[in-house]
This record gives sequence, C-alpha cells and structure tokens, in this order.
Amino acid sequence: MEQPRTSHPQRRRRPQAPLSPQGPLSPQGAVADRPAVYGVRPASPPRAVPPVVLALRKLPSPRLTGLGGGLFAVTAMLVIGSLDWLLLDGSPVVYGVLFLPVCALTALWVREADLVTAPISVPIAFAVGVIPIAGGEGGFGGQIMAVVTALAVHAGWLYGGTLVAGLITCARKLRGLPHRRRRPRPSQPPAARR
Repeated sequence: MEQPRTSHPQRRRRPQAPLSPQGPLSPQGAVADRPAVYGVRPASPPRAVPPVVLALRKLPSPRLTGLGGGLFAVTAMLVIGSLDWLLLDGSPVVYGVLFLPVCALTALWVREADLVTAPISVPIAFAVGVIPIAGGEGGFGGQIMAVVTALAVHAGWLYGGTLVAGLITCARKLRGLPHRRRRPRPSQPPAARR
C-alpha cells in the first residue's frame, strides 16, 4: 500500500552567475579573489596610523567649561610671561610662539557646549600674560601704556593665536554636527491638542 507524502519535494536551486555591468558572467569570467558570498566585501587591512596622530591620542583630553578654559589660558600665559621675563629678559618672540599652543590646547580642551568661549578667552589671556614682559616705568599709568604698546606691537601673535583657536573650534563644531540627534519633542497635554 502506498503512503501519501507529508512533505513537499524540495527544489534544487541552481547557482546564479554573478552579474556585472555588462551582463551575467560565466564561472570562467568571474573574478578569482571575489568572496564566496556575493554582496559582502572582504575586510580591508587596517590602515597605518601616523605617529603624530598616535602622539596626540596619548595626550590628556580634559573637558573644561568655558570659565575653566579661560582660567587655564590666563594662568598658562601668566606663567609663560613670568618665566619669559625671568629667564629670557622678556623675549616677545618666545612669548608669542608659546601663545599658539596654549590657544590650540584651550580650543581642544573646552567642552562642546562652550566652544564659543575659546576664541574669546585667548586674547584676554594674551593681554594678562604680556604684563610681566611689557616693562613699563613710572607707576600704574606707565605700566598700562607699556601693556597697550606691547599689545599693539605684537598684534600678529594675538591675531594668529585667536585664529588658531577659532579654526579649531569651528572644526570641532562641524565634526560634532552629524552626531547630534534631534531630541523628541515632549508630548503635548490632551488640552493643547484641541
């Protein structure tokens, strides 16, 4: 006696030839290094990271508030100005060259919510740090005139450092834009929907 089949016969699928822009390829025309599973690309080997990037990744990455970034810049430039006055007799070139990394670090270490404060606080830090190397005579008025003169004479360093801080903050702002998510609006109460 014959028993009825309870399962359907399985159909054998033929392997399809891979498609190319010109049409289907025969197995002889297929690329030899193509992976067995179509649509999956082989993993690319990891790229070599430049040593500069590795060194920058090892630096500390604090997140300062706007006020903290300003205090860091002012304190650093006051210490640099004082050491410049003590060791190098107030060399404005050394002071200006050391001002640039302070601007960069201030712009890198400020948190994203306070990015706008970095280009504002670094000129203030430059003005405070230039007091020891300005070298004014004749009391308070003479000291103020010496600081104003030093700021006018060394405005190139001041503008350069502010530009460095501004460019870094713009780059950080642009880098952070795609990662921002729209916050969902809070649901409205039933009375407001009407």
